[in-house]
Amino acid sequence: MYHSSFQLASVNSQGQGAHLMDSEGRTFLDTRNNVCHVGHQNSAVVKAVQSQVATLNTNTRYLHPNASLLAQRLASLLPDPLSVVFLVNSGSEANDLALRLARAYTGSRNTIVVEGAYHGHTLACLEVSPYKYEHSGEFEGKLSSQNEGSGNCDGRNTWSPNSPGGIWKVPRPDTFRGLHRNPETAVDDYSSYVKEACSSFASRDEGVGAFIMEGGMSVAGVILPPTGYIQKCVGAVRSHGGLYIVDEVQTEFGRLGSSFWAFQHGWSKPGSRADRTNSPVIPDIVTCGKPFGNGMPLAAVVTTREVSDKFESMGVELFCTFGGNPVSCAAGLAVLDEIERKGLQKHAEEVGAYIQDGFWDLSRRGSDAPVVIGDIRGSGLFIGIELVRDMKTLEPASAETSFICSILKEKYHVLTSIDGPDENVFVIKPPLVFSKKDADEFLASFEKALKELHHVPDVRKLSKTPT
Repeated sequence: MYHSSFQLASVNSQGQGAHLMDSEGRTFLDTRNNVCHVGHQNSAVVKAVQSQVATLNTNTRYLHPNASLLAQRLASLLPDPLSVVFLVNSGSEANDLALRLARAYTGSRNTIVVEGAYHGHTLACLEVSPYKYEHSGEFEGKLSSQNEGSGNCDGRNTWSPNSPGGIWKVPRPDTFRGLHRNPETAVDDYSSYVKEACSSFASRDEGVGAFIMEGGMSVAGVILPPTGYIQKCVGAVRSHGGLYIVDEVQTEFGRLGSSFWAFQHGWSKPGSRADRTNSPVIPDIVTCGKPFGNGMPLAAVVTTREVSDKFESMGVELFCTFGGNPVSCAAGLAVLDEIERKGLQKHAEEVGAYIQDGFWDLSRRGSDAPVVIGDIRGSGLFIGIELVRDMKTLEPASAETSFICSILKEKYHVLTSIDGPDENVFVIKPPLVFSKKDADEFLASFEKALKELHHVPDVRKLSKTPT
């Protein structure tokens, strides 16, 4: 079986709630698995899947009630005019289809993407996933020099691997260690790169196909767009004929606590006198997946009737054999029921705030460890903990972060993941049933692991461990 160069983790024998068990009977606290959104082995999801498998377990090429019910339910959770639902099997399929929709509607393949983004493993998705190129150099030598010197830290902004359209990369809007850190000017500074991209395409008499961005950037190190950034970027994109695609695969269904969808995070409430810089911006296309089926293959694309009609008249016919199959749809309906019945969005908000408070407390107390908790960010159960060696230089503590991750797993039986461009950010995105008791265990274990850095002569020389 193919796998990455790192050894496969062996914690895969059984799951329950926010815990996983290995074949030796050891139990691990899971702070990283956002696939099982309503908990590992959720009884309601298990029952729904078992019942449907015993009745009809595959697509018959005819419409099944489960698919209709799920599409209606999903559309009801989104603001108008988002109303047309395409059911597929994975986030990669969803984002691939979203790009097809945008290109059919606008007639342009020009796409603006964000540094560090990841949108899936299909060829079209890889083209808009700088994370993959920045880590592997897979398309080294195929990068376009058309706009060299603009937008990116390394002086390269666009590339077109095997694609007739332009892919323009803009810096991730990171206000902690990114290009622009001044909170007073960061929004204007970061959004200016999107405006530059639009102007560049226009100067060549080309339109913009789409601006695609994750609702919350996960592998980039838990980056939530600063207030006003989306408004300015989308304003520029739409003024040049482009569509706004939000990839919610990592952040959907209440994970951020403050809102059901990440693109709604921080919206000014109707009738409020809040600054209009964060007034609602409704996407043209929304994709969701990963946690939708709680482990069953299920994803969706939701768009407007206008975009859908244009796609139907100009795009290639869409047929997805297993998309919207009755078993996965049964799982999806059960997931939505569980979120509502257990109040998991509110729960995520409360437990997430509790975790952040715990880390801020640990940061204030200090641990005499050779690293510093430099930043604690995110919302709900989508949290980033960034470790640095010094608050003045903000040098990333990459080796130390890897060491702590390994100690947490091997000694304290806590599963974590690390990401970010320098792999120094703990990305916390557990099942939404993660409790305050679980949080206490995680925080206590993290503090102990942090202190163990004292016993390593030169942690910087350690090799990276798999996460």
